[in-house]
Amino acid sequence: MPARSSSTTANDFHADQPTLHAGARLVKAQALLILLHGRGSTARDIMGLAGQVMPTNAEVAARLAFVAPQAAGNTWYPQRFVAPLAENEPWLTSALHAVARTFEAASTVGIPTDRIVLLGFSQGACLALEYAARFPHRFGGVVGLSGALIENGDRPRTYAGSLLGTPLLLAGGDADDHIPMERIDRSERLLSGMGAIVTRKTYPGMGHTVNADEMTHIRAMLTRLLES
Repeated sequence: MPARSSSTTANDFHADQPTLHAGARLVKAQALLILLHGRGSTARDIMGLAGQVMPTNAEVAARLAFVAPQAAGNTWYPQRFVAPLAENEPWLTSALHAVARTFEAASTVGIPTDRIVLLGFSQGACLALEYAARFPHRFGGVVGLSGALIENGDRPRTYAGSLLGTPLLLAGGDADDHIPMERIDRSERLLSGMGAIVTRKTYPGMGHTVNADEMTHIRAMLTRLLES
């Protein structure tokens, strides 16, 4: 298991926030999808994707659990993902702790990391990708919808470790005013270099949103995981 910290301190802003659950009970689940919402949104909002990515086979779907942690003030960190890292601390570290706690809760009931898919949209996508890069392991999957790695705006970073063949979806529109395409390109190169099997989907004319094709790819990822 990758090293994680779940310490709660005065600066762990997200520590007392709720986590929504849906689908199979964690103690009965054979796989888990963690959903991370975007800036200004909520765990309830991102949980709305659960029905759109649910495997079509009811017997398979019954083995899947969903969790969505809530960010304090509906925001994981205050500045844009391209800002120098120091400007997003200590909120970013707290956000990473919140994600870590969901993995630890799954581990407690016997769901290993390679049976967990980590998905985020927008700010949540940036957080999901950053978590995977900082704590590389063989995940069941990683999905970044309209997001990229959280890197210094003035000094790109490097990452160590291997994602060991983790299937990873990077998807977004080329008309997205929030996520520069070159940042997604760099994320693709870095994550591929760390051993992820990256599927890149770029949608002409699409802005900062999600679409049905992305949901189809995520559903297929979850189905393969549950049938493996």
